[in-house]
Amino acid sequence: MSEACHTMGNGEILNADKMDYPFFKAVLYGDKVLCAKLSKRLSCAIKHLSLRVEFSYEYATQKAIEKGITKDPTLTLDDMIFIEGLIDTEEITAKFKFLEGDKR
Repeated sequence: MSEACHTMGNGEILNADKMDYPFFKAVLYGDKVLCAKLSKRLSCAIKHLSLRVEFSYEYATQKAIEKGITKDPTLTLDDMIFIEGLIDTEEITAKFKFLEGDKR
């Protein structure tokens, strides 16, 4: 995939070729437009960090409710709520920087 910021595809892995990076599964919950906006911000914010992140999407409101999600959009990381709402790219980068050293 290109280095440009982009909306992540369902099942796409950011930094897929960096097998030594910690790996996380991310699910974006919410409506398609807001999820796409957050996804693009995520690709911009974390593409240069030492992380691999697999993205998927869940647009069904009932499934979000079952996970305890109350804001649109919401990003879960390894089944835990990680980002709620459409936050700034800089804030996303700061949240993910803490995960760079995670040696799973």
